[in-house]
Amino acid sequence: MLVLLPPSETKSDGGSGAPLELADLAMPQLTAVRDKLVTEVVQLAADPAATATVLGLGKSADAEVARNAALRTSPTRPALERYTGVLYDALDAASFTKAQRAKAYARLGIGSALFGAIRAGDAIPAYRLSGGSKLPGLPTLSALWREVLPDALYAEAAGELVVDLRSGTYQQLGRVPGAVTANVLTEHADGSRTVVSHFNKHHKGLLARALVLTRAEPADIRAVARVANKAGLRTEIASPTELLIIT
Repeated sequence: MLVLLPPSETKSDGGSGAPLELADLAMPQLTAVRDKLVTEVVQLAADPAATATVLGLGKSADAEVARNAALRTSPTRPALERYTGVLYDALDAASFTKAQRAKAYARLGIGSALFGAIRAGDAIPAYRLSGGSKLPGLPTLSALWREVLPDALYAEAAGELVVDLRSGTYQQLGRVPGAVTANVLTEHADGSRTVVSHFNKHHKGLLARALVLTRAEPADIRAVARVANKAGLRTEIASPTELLIIT
């Protein structure tokens, strides 16, 4: 099973790993595009004002520009520790045992505007680049990644079930046909349901945690639903590939 998580705009600082080595990341088919984007992001960082405009940065512009400028030289840490925010708080990787962390590295992938997709154990630096960003002189990120990312994800899944928890922006970078997706709905007293945003990330993080910790090897959406239900999530199967999480 391959569970694909979205990245986060917020990332932890520092790390104890050696500087970024693109050749060591999972899915080496993506190295050429990764190298092109890293080069462009570093070069753009030489112009802080342009970087702030292109990336839509606010008060944190100086820190984010500095991160991007040092992409090839700053320390790295596993992606599972680099990304932060609501989904990653719910995933709570810090609580994993050594065996559970090994399962997380084996089962989790993370979408990325800069790297396309990586494994949870891949060593990466802090950076800032969103899926909707448009770097000067380059095609859109979607146009760049969709040429190589779908095939790389297909190969990485190796015929196993893919549970794609990425947001729409990151799914557009490289879709996985047949992947199980999850949508979070809030059910109101009158029976109506609405899509949620903040809690969408929280519940997807809980689902990802359940899929990491389970001893099962889910092969279809029904098995995913059983794992989710056992973890305390209320689910419904909307279609052969769409799971609803009801709050």
